[in-house]
Amino acid sequence: MTRYHPALVALHWVMAIMILMGLFFGKFVLTAMDNADPEKVQGLGGHMTIGLLVGVLLVARLIVRFASEKPPHAETGHAVLDRLGAATHWVLYSLVALMVLSGLGTALGGGLFPIVFGGSGDPIPADLNDLAPRMAHGLVSNLLILLLLLHVAAALYHQFFLRDGLFGRMWFGKRKLSEADQ
Repeated sequence: MTRYHPALVALHWVMAIMILMGLFFGKFVLTAMDNADPEKVQGLGGHMTIGLLVGVLLVARLIVRFASEKPPHAETGHAVLDRLGAATHWVLYSLVALMVLSGLGTALGGGLFPIVFGGSGDPIPADLNDLAPRMAHGLVSNLLILLLLLHVAAALYHQFFLRDGLFGRMWFGKRKLSEADQ
């Protein structure tokens, strides 16, 4: 195969956009808002919805990934970089799962579901940052941002320095057999 399954391609790009939105909104909008600000409830509603959807899409992506044929791992010509590239994808999946789980832990520990989605009218607890899942959520978000930057840099390296057409593997189009598969 020269391309990933179209469902994997769609899931990759939809998840990429949602993860970037969630990270941006969480890091730069929600953390800047006081928990007493009434608009924070709406902001958390969007952030939590994105997080929950990312969790569902991650499960779907893993199912499709295991059930579909995939092109061989991209090679750089350097064994260490090739192993690092393959491992990085699994670390990305793990960090995304940890973000979703730590977000759920924060929401459950802080009683946020009835406040955000149930219209209870209760205020957001002022002490969310004291919750272990919230601290993990912040730490994992920093790690995820760093790994996403590495992922983008590696993709650009493949595309523009190695010129191996890596972007085409994760885009829509006919899935041809590679020379190795024929």
